[in-house]
Amino acid sequence: MLLIPAIDLKEGKCVRLRQGRMEDDTVFSDDPVAVAGKWVAAGARRIHLVDLDGAFAGKPVNHEVIKAITTAYPDTPVQIGGGIRDKETIAAYLDAGIQYVIIGSKAVSEPEFIGEVASKFAGHIIVGLDAKDGMVATDGWANISSHNVIDLAKQFESDGVEAIVYTDISRDGMMNGVNVEATVRLAEAVKIPVIASGGITNMDDIHALGKVAGSGIMGAITGRAIYEGTLDFEAAEKIAISYGK
Repeated sequence: MLLIPAIDLKEGKCVRLRQGRMEDDTVFSDDPVAVAGKWVAAGARRIHLVDLDGAFAGKPVNHEVIKAITTAYPDTPVQIGGGIRDKETIAAYLDAGIQYVIIGSKAVSEPEFIGEVASKFAGHIIVGLDAKDGMVATDGWANISSHNVIDLAKQFESDGVEAIVYTDISRDGMMNGVNVEATVRLAEAVKIPVIASGGITNMDDIHALGKVAGSGIMGAITGRAIYEGTLDFEAAEKIAISYGK
């Protein structure tokens, strides 16, 4: 199982939000490139970047620091989300050394877009589905849609996406445990891998996900826990590896 450290970018800094609220942020570092280096040195096999400003602006904002990270650590795959709304942005990110591009709100508002880009950029497209009580949230979690998360995931699976990043927004950044049950339900409903996100707090969560990794959970994204110290990333990465890749 992959354990993927998150670096959320706001105004060029590494921050974490609580439940997606831009006004409720904690700055952890002014140097995201150094933060990426810390996780690579600790054994990270993939890095998760989020352009928070981009998510709200609807277009990339922190591209300079993103490029700096992929340039500094070219051997570590990077996935990115936030403000990706067109093919040009996807192409630019791939040219900048990004391996996987995560489409969120655009996937919900214009699902036909996913079929187009999954074909054009085969092997590089991941869909990010943020949900609360099984219903998909969009636009930086500002709106809860009428779309069922499993139904949408099945549609995107048929479009040929690489994976689904599933975030339980009621738990993200709240340090109260990952929603294993909801993640397993989604993973068992599709054949493509699911990456869990939201709520990982400590080693118990890593074990809980690892034990059900066989259901189709490829990995887990961790953020606030590794910055606040309730989860030792290097130790947790070793546990994640023990559950298989």
